[in-house]
Amino acid sequence: VQLQASGGGLVQVGGSLRLSCAASGRTFSDYAMGWFRQAPGKEREFVAGINRSGGSLYYAGLVQGRFTISRDNAKSTVDLLMNRLQPEDTAVYYCAARLASETMVILTGASAYGHWGQGTLVTVSS
Repeated sequence: VQLQASGGGLVQVGGSLRLSCAASGRTFSDYAMGWFRQAPGKEREFVAGINRSGGSLYYAGLVQGRFTISRDNAKSTVDLLMNRLQPEDTAVYYCAARLASETMVILTGASAYGHWGQGTLVTVSS
């Protein structure tokens, strides 16, 4: 599956952005999806994940309550709505996919995901 992320940009503290990731090439609903981010000088970290049907979600503690992940299997897209953005949210954001059964738990390790988008930069200014 090929992934294309978009929607990044410059936003002020407290603002919102919606990232989108479009998938192509394979059956999108066969994949659990995740969003990760990597800030300069830091390791890539898990942000949010969603299972194949969209019925199970999981968030990193730092974004819980501010970010919302969703997917549209008919459109082969997964979105990340980010509210109340803070300077520490500044990073390159990546969408990722992994083949998974519907009941598999959402994994947070980057190595579990075999397919990655190119990344989209989010900059939060104070």
